[in-house]
Amino acid sequence: MFSFKHANKSIELIERFLNSVDQGVLIFKEGVKNYLHNNRESFLDNVRTLSALETDADIIKRKIENILYTQSLMPQLRGDILKLLESLDNILDLAKSNLYQFDVEIPFIPAEIHQDMIKLTELSGSAIESVIPAAKAYFRNPEAVKESLHRVYLFEKEADKLADAIKRKVFHDMPNLKLSEKFHLRYFTLHIETLSDAAQKVADLLSIMAIKRTI
Repeated sequence: MFSFKHANKSIELIERFLNSVDQGVLIFKEGVKNYLHNNRESFLDNVRTLSALETDADIIKRKIENILYTQSLMPQLRGDILKLLESLDNILDLAKSNLYQFDVEIPFIPAEIHQDMIKLTELSGSAIESVIPAAKAYFRNPEAVKESLHRVYLFEKEADKLADAIKRKVFHDMPNLKLSEKFHLRYFTLHIETLSDAAQKVADLLSIMAIKRTI
């Protein structure tokens, strides 16, 4: 097995990066709730905070990339680690972009589906939150990676089911909505659901990476 004992500085930075992603998910979930509850100032604060977190995460990612290349650390696994960071960074980008779109497009979301949208946001967030400990375990205890990943797949599957149910409800059971409003709701449902899909992609990558580490 490859040893990480000389790469502690890199691993500390990677864990800081992962903590930023974790915080970003929390802010995203709060942002959607504040939007639905019409807490405008709190929502705008969530948008600004998530944007700042994404910027900080980009800076940390570049530091990690620089260290990995200039100090020739973990050369056997460098490509996989950089791909992992890129995939996790994509999650933070998606969360920021989605919250920003709420601010720009101001979708009308009927009260009848508020709880469904909050639940969908929680499920997508839980999929991402389950990926974080798996990613940390990869560097400290690769045998534990798979224990966390099954939760990612579970939450992703539940998010898919709920997103389908929301879209079905909007198009089948809400005749008073305009077609344009239904399309808009489908668009925002899909984008929240997409976060759980991104978490699943990271889980797939981590699963393969963990196998490589234990060979």
